[in-house]
Amino acid sequence: MTDVTALSDLTHHGDADLVPGLVDLAVNVRSGGTPPWLAARIREADIAAYPDQRAAVAAVAARHRRAPGEVLLTAGAAEAFVLLARALRPRHVVVVHPQFTEPEAALRAAGHQVDRVILPCPFALDLALVPADADLVFVGNPTNPTSVAHPREALLGLVRPGRLVVVDEAFADCLPGERESVAGRADLEGLVVIRSLTKTWGLAGLRVGYVLAAADTVALLAAGQPLWPVSAPALTAQRAHLLSLLATISAVRVVTDASASFVLLGTGIADVRTRLHRKGFAVRRGETFPGLAPGWIRAAVRDAGTSERFATALRDVIG
Repeated sequence: MTDVTALSDLTHHGDADLVPGLVDLAVNVRSGGTPPWLAARIREADIAAYPDQRAAVAAVAARHRRAPGEVLLTAGAAEAFVLLARALRPRHVVVVHPQFTEPEAALRAAGHQVDRVILPCPFALDLALVPADADLVFVGNPTNPTSVAHPREALLGLVRPGRLVVVDEAFADCLPGERESVAGRADLEGLVVIRSLTKTWGLAGLRVGYVLAAADTVALLAAGQPLWPVSAPALTAQRAHLLSLLATISAVRVVTDASASFVLLGTGIADVRTRLHRKGFAVRRGETFPGLAPGWIRAAVRDAGTSERFATALRDVIG
């Protein structure tokens, strides 16, 4: 039985760990803001007319070589999680953790019982840990907060008759060539892929995302979706440099093979966030993710200078 405190932690996000005046490493959204060319396109949008999704659906379908009927635009990935939780009637739901907590929060809010599969550090996907009778499985790739990219073949190994596998690919474009993405696998009936444009393009306030799935699954989700869910206006970052700096701090456990725009760090110090606050840095706490204890923190990748200052601060607080 999961305790009440653990359930409340599911709705905790990086913005809650921001502290005014500190360098923001807590929120894993593009640090430079929305690119100017994209901001200009948004400003040009006709907000007097009802949104027409046809061009956007066609673009997403072409991007992933899918049929338009296999695409559903959503108000960010969060709406997709809610639609799935409300529309589906699974018998045995499994969420693979540590991962983004919104899927489990949405499932529980819709009345589902959820079993957790907790991957041990370094958080590699172990298919043997997923119960054979699970008919709805949620997994992230690359995963938030671990930054681990699971091999495509491992993800596809989860798919089996009678099971729906939901892969959250909000950070898939952080991988060169999106090498582990399963978004193009239209041939797999039981595969659902969720994408978000809010992270890489600095559009968190605009809410833009989409679902890729078999046409009947898309139709089921669309039936429960409000009209005009997406508004009309609606990285490989300098990660290697940050990782090289962190590697020099022997007391810090860095989750290997980070693949997204953030890294997960184990410090073993319960009050490490408070110590970093005194040095001017806000990071995302880890203990609200199932499977992580106090002392784990998630740090967003920023520019080289910020990473260097952060590494120095972390070395100082660990002592």
